[in-house]
Amino acid sequence: MKRASAAVSVALILLLAACAPAANAYAETAARPGFWPGLWHGFICPITFLVSLFNDHVGVYEVRNDGHWYDFGFVVGILLAASVFHSPRYTRSRGDRRAR
Repeated sequence: MKRASAAVSVALILLLAACAPAANAYAETAARPGFWPGLWHGFICPITFLVSLFNDHVGVYEVRNDGHWYDFGFVVGILLAASVFHSPRYTRSRGDRRAR
């Protein structure tokens, strides 16, 4: 059971890391990311940061963005990720698993 859980966790981390922001010089004429991509990039920021330590082609923050809306979405995404993984319910369920 633990091996399957670890495999699912690794697969999820790789899936989320595949959506990491990075500068794309060829996409200069395309629409720049706004609020929703900023929200997503903020939510996956912890995983993206870990990947960026080992891969120089992965960036934590999309440099060519739409401006303040991207920034706002990025900050909201970080706060959302922090609230999901540090909520009292998540902490309580982790404590219950440790007691077993």
